[in-house]
Amino acid sequence: MIRDQETLNVLVETISRYVKERLIPNEEILELNDAVPEDIVQEMKDLGMFGMTIPEEYDGLGLTIEEEVTVAMAIGKTSPAFRSLIGTNNGIGSLGIVIDGTEEQKRYYLPKLATGELIGAFALTEPDAGSDAGSLRTTAKRDGDHYIINGTKRFITNAPEAGIFTVMARTDPLIKGAAGISAFIVAADTPGLSLGKVDRKMGQKGAHTCDVIFENCRIPVSNLIGGREGVGFKTAMKVLDKGRLHIAAVATAAAERMLEDALNYALERKQFGQPIASFQLIQAMLADSKMEIYAARCMIMDAARRRDLGEDIGTEASCCKLFATEMCGRVADRAVQILGGSGYVSDYPIERFYRDVRLFRIYEGTSQIQQLVIARNMIRSRS
Repeated sequence: MIRDQETLNVLVETISRYVKERLIPNEEILELNDAVPEDIVQEMKDLGMFGMTIPEEYDGLGLTIEEEVTVAMAIGKTSPAFRSLIGTNNGIGSLGIVIDGTEEQKRYYLPKLATGELIGAFALTEPDAGSDAGSLRTTAKRDGDHYIINGTKRFITNAPEAGIFTVMARTDPLIKGAAGISAFIVAADTPGLSLGKVDRKMGQKGAHTCDVIFENCRIPVSNLIGGREGVGFKTAMKVLDKGRLHIAAVATAAAERMLEDALNYALERKQFGQPIASFQLIQAMLADSKMEIYAARCMIMDAARRRDLGEDIGTEASCCKLFATEMCGRVADRAVQILGGSGYVSDYPIERFYRDVRLFRIYEGTSQIQQLVIARNMIRSRS
């Protein structure tokens, strides 16, 4: 739900202007240096962009889900790496604490995440546990007033920049499924925690991922999120439900940016004495893209409103993530086709976006996992 439309409009207009005036002009620099410029990082901190979804009582803006996806659709019109840096603090890097953390954990960590003093990261995926998150092998063994964590996490977004990690680890080795998993807050400077080499990826330069390795990391019992063992997987799934709506919104915004660029090119590029936008086969690609973007927007806003009303939107979140990210891939392909040879060279942003958006269909649950979630929930509803 939108609490104050006028205030939200001002926020969206401010961010849209910032994206246009500062982030888009720095896209090539980000790509070349594989890093978000330091002055941009500081500006995003000053604008409060690291704490937009963190509750107001912990120094954030406390955006509702509908407000969050509206803002995400403004931020998403530039290189995904800009959003990725702030995205974990507004999503999977903080949400476990927001949803299930103790009051002491919230008071200590959330204000630091809201200002960007700390960067949060979400450590669930492992070398042998990606889509099958319930099979993770990282362990957390109780030892008096501490837990000792051992294991390796893979493809962890913002790991090189992170100050804290939300870590999923198995606290009960006798329980093989999800019920034996707990969630922990682990500081990046904990002895025994190390990072692997930064991954060289197809796209999303500037959004860094790497392995996070735990070798006899001792953390206080007070760092167990919520103070309860065995509920970490449930925490992770609640985090991902919200994250899937956010990624759907960002994918939709990226599709809008690519469509805008393709339309502008089609109006300017001439063949056979006329703009290629006058050719019906080009118009068909433009029209299909516009239609699918509109459909994704409607789905996302509906699901966001339902979640703000307290409804269980697990199925709807998966529908949004599946449709929006697959749609984004189709729009990217059409945009390259509209630009022709120009779409395949780096003189135009679409070449970079084509690579960047491919990841949307993989992280926070692959398209195939979303299909399984949707179908499973449908079948359960008849049981």
